[in-house]
Amino acid sequence: MEVLYFSAGSSVYEMKKEEQEWIMEERPAPAPFLCLAADPGRKGRLYGGSFNEGLWISDDSGKTWKPAGSGISHNSVMSVAVSPTEVKNGYHVVWAGTEPSRLFRSEDGGETWVDCPALLDLPSKSSWSFPPRPYTHHVRWIEPDRHEENRIFVGIELGGVMKSEDKGMSWEDRKANSQYDCHTLTMHPQVPGRIYEAAGGGYAESFDAGNTWQTVNEGLEPYNYLVHIAVDSGNPDTMVASAARSPYEAYDPARASSILVRREDGAPWSPVYKGLPDTEGSSVFALISHPSQSGVFYAVNNLGFYLSYDAGQTWGKVPLEWPDHLTTKRIHGFTMVVSSD
Repeated sequence: MEVLYFSAGSSVYEMKKEEQEWIMEERPAPAPFLCLAADPGRKGRLYGGSFNEGLWISDDSGKTWKPAGSGISHNSVMSVAVSPTEVKNGYHVVWAGTEPSRLFRSEDGGETWVDCPALLDLPSKSSWSFPPRPYTHHVRWIEPDRHEENRIFVGIELGGVMKSEDKGMSWEDRKANSQYDCHTLTMHPQVPGRIYEAAGGGYAESFDAGNTWQTVNEGLEPYNYLVHIAVDSGNPDTMVASAARSPYEAYDPARASSILVRREDGAPWSPVYKGLPDTEGSSVFALISHPSQSGVFYAVNNLGFYLSYDAGQTWGKVPLEWPDHLTTKRIHGFTMVVSSD
């Protein structure tokens, strides 16, 4: 069974399919969450990061929350990720990234945290800057390598993709031909070393675990501002990304104009419209692909929840009772848990 969660405003939403029908439940959150992650080994375990109010933990799928334990030295938690492979003390290892940029690791389910200070020793650190708050920057995305548990990537907004081969103890700086304004990273469940980057300047990819990169923006113009990306679990060369012409048109539904774009087998990017809402008033979609069902993609934005069964070529809106207030909200922290229940 697939259970999906996202945050919007001051709530977390759970979506799941029961007897061929999708249902959604809204649950109040202790703060507006900017990121969400789920522990695949513990049913109901969620982590939610907030701006100024720290990281929170739930053990009942978001019905109740408690603050994370000590060790995260900044209250603005911009990203959170759970390792798909590394387990310590009965919990999957969890990572949290903050503003200003720091990375923290927990091996006990978020009760205690350790810093990874070497991230700030990178030569490019002096150039990191987030345009809306140019005096600072943050860890926008965390991607633990699903094939090599010692390796982890982080995306700095705005600074680029940084890599550690020793669980955050030491770091490699941004590589040429990757993107500076990193928004999302993802990897392929079956192909070691393949990593994908969606960024403010477009798309970049690596085939060798981030040692070398190439930017591939052919076909994106004028939608060069990418926010989320997902890759087909059955084909590492098929990917879908959410795109806008600029940040101004990406996030706020009141002025949003965004689309999905798709790339297959090395061809140029192409826009996708079939089954999706009109671009005007449509904020960027958060995206997930099913980890084991080839061709299945999920997308959610302010206007609804959409499914594709043909690797993102066509989409259908899932019939849910969609609250009116969600149409004015930006979607954050889309995550999924697949169980055998």
